[in-house]
Amino acid sequence: MNRLEPQWMLPYDRPGAAVVTGVFDILHVGHVRFLRGVRERGLPLVIGVEDDPRVRAWKGPTRPLHSADERAEVLAALRFVDGVFIVTGPPELNLPDDYVTLLAPLRPGALAHTVGDPHAAGRAAAARILGAASWELAAVPGRSTTRIVESVTGLQL
Repeated sequence: MNRLEPQWMLPYDRPGAAVVTGVFDILHVGHVRFLRGVRERGLPLVIGVEDDPRVRAWKGPTRPLHSADERAEVLAALRFVDGVFIVTGPPELNLPDDYVTLLAPLRPGALAHTVGDPHAAGRAAAARILGAASWELAAVPGRSTTRIVESVTGLQL
C-alpha cells in the first residue's frame, strides 16, 4: 500500500464535515472538549484514528495503549461524533499531501487541530489544498495521554 486508506468504523458519506485526525490513545477531558468544540462550530464531526503500526512508529514500542479498533469504538460512542475511520498505511506517509489524498473523497468543510499542534502548518496546508477551512482550537492545559501515562507509571515518555 503506497497511500493512506480509511477503514470506516462509523461510516459518514456526506460532504462538508469537520475532520480531525489523531491517536486518541486514552480519551480524556482535553479530547472531549476539543472534539465537542469542533462539533459546536456547526459542521458534522468525522474523526480519523491513526492505526497501531503508525502510532508505534511515531511514539515508540509501548504505544498505543489501546488498539485502533477500541479507540475508534470509544470515539464513535460520543453523541456529538458523526463518523469515525481508522487511518491505515505506512507510517512514513505523514505529509500533508498524504492526508489530502486520504481526505479528498470526504470533501471536508474544515480540518481542525489544537493550538500548539506540531503538525499545524501541514494541517493548514492540507486544508487549503482541499478547499476547506482550517480551525485551530485551544488545547486544555496539562491534559494529554503522554502526561497521563507519565503520571500513572512515573516513566518519562
